[in-house]
Amino acid sequence: MTRLLPALLAVSYPLLAHAAAWSGQGHLALLAGAVLALIMLWPGLASRRPVSWLLLAIAAAALAGLARLDLATLPLFAPPVLLNAFLAWVFGRTLAPGRRPLIETMVWVLRDRPEHIDPAIQRYARRLTALWAGLLGALALTNLILALCAEPDGLLLSLGIAPPVSVPLAAWSLFANVLNYLIVALFFVVEFTLRKRYFPDQPYRNLIDFTARVARLGPAFWRGLVR
Repeated sequence: MTRLLPALLAVSYPLLAHAAAWSGQGHLALLAGAVLALIMLWPGLASRRPVSWLLLAIAAAALAGLARLDLATLPLFAPPVLLNAFLAWVFGRTLAPGRRPLIETMVWVLRDRPEHIDPAIQRYARRLTALWAGLLGALALTNLILALCAEPDGLLLSLGIAPPVSVPLAAWSLFANVLNYLIVALFFVVEFTLRKRYFPDQPYRNLIDFTARVARLGPAFWRGLVR
């Protein structure tokens, strides 16, 4: 259950956030904010760390305060911007001189850490890493612009500033909580299809097998990428 619940929360969050934006119901925005807090604090909560439970109580009080001010949707603007920006940074920093691009590292690990990698695969992996960094950075920027211009309850309006362009809150939500993920999924599937055509000799059988192998890389692999 401790492994299943975070996945269920992650799937339910964009659905709740989108429902809150489309319906304008404050209680749905409050619930989405609570789910977001649980996702962020879940590792500590599952380990029964007192500080995580304290932070959960603080988050609940903050959400209740925002709800009283009719600003319950405010925390919902953050995840689409911060998550995409963080992932763009993770991909982009591996392109620095002296570092191995993230995709090349994945190729190296999935191929059982060979001594040498085909130069053509290395070039492809570097370009793909740059494409992922660019795509995620563009999504973060787009989500930020839409959040700033959203109406009602957008970031600029919350600060008492009239946005130069008005974007309906429902339109922001459609992009941030639906199209954002569809774009990432479409890019992933199209790239995988092209990769199989250009490099048919792969250590995995299909998309499902590849996804399972990547999932099995474990937390230590991903932590190493952000150090």
